[in-house]
Amino acid sequence: MAKILIAEDERPISELVKRNLMLVGHTAAQAFDGPCALEMAGAERFDLVLLDVMLPGCSGFEVKERLDPALPVIFVTAKNNLSSRLQGLGLGADDYIVKPFEILELLARVEAVLRRVHAGAEVFDLGDCHVEFGTHRVFVAGREVALTPQEFMLLGVLVRNRNLALSREKLLQLAWGYDYEGDTRTVDVHIQKLRKKLGFEDRIQTVYKLGYRLSTKE
Repeated sequence: MAKILIAEDERPISELVKRNLMLVGHTAAQAFDGPCALEMAGAERFDLVLLDVMLPGCSGFEVKERLDPALPVIFVTAKNNLSSRLQGLGLGADDYIVKPFEILELLARVEAVLRRVHAGAEVFDLGDCHVEFGTHRVFVAGREVALTPQEFMLLGVLVRNRNLALSREKLLQLAWGYDYEGDTRTVDVHIQKLRKKLGFEDRIQTVYKLGYRLSTKE
């Protein structure tokens, strides 16, 4: 059971989310503007914040910047564009879901974030590369490597599906979102950047007529 703060100014949505969280065994508190969300998060211990971007008083992005960086956050918002998603994820959010959403999808994403948190800091090591998913940091031979939020999302997809061949279309869906309207050349560009930054020229393999695979096999 987790204690979750719902920072959402639309009361019907807030009530719907609260009711369903409680049905699956969580406890939930509600904040209807940005300052109230900050005050509650500072006064009580929460396991997760569901944070709307368009909050009165101060935006969800401003709230996220002032929260404890260790507090998991899922943005829940009507701002359905790539720049907003990248901004939210760049601030360290754990997920980003767009309204209108299916309540079952929201609950599934909540559980996924809570599993990662409860499992501790998730890390991945391959050769000289060390990835810390909890802090969005990557090290190669002990030196920190700067990845963009989108590069980190793509790397996460490859790591979690390691040794599996994924099509460019599937990589677009998983790393950019199902509503992304760009073409698959975007994947190729980001793959080349990851190969160069991480020294994964041999690890991130091109699968003929399909896409890519991160190989952990020696």
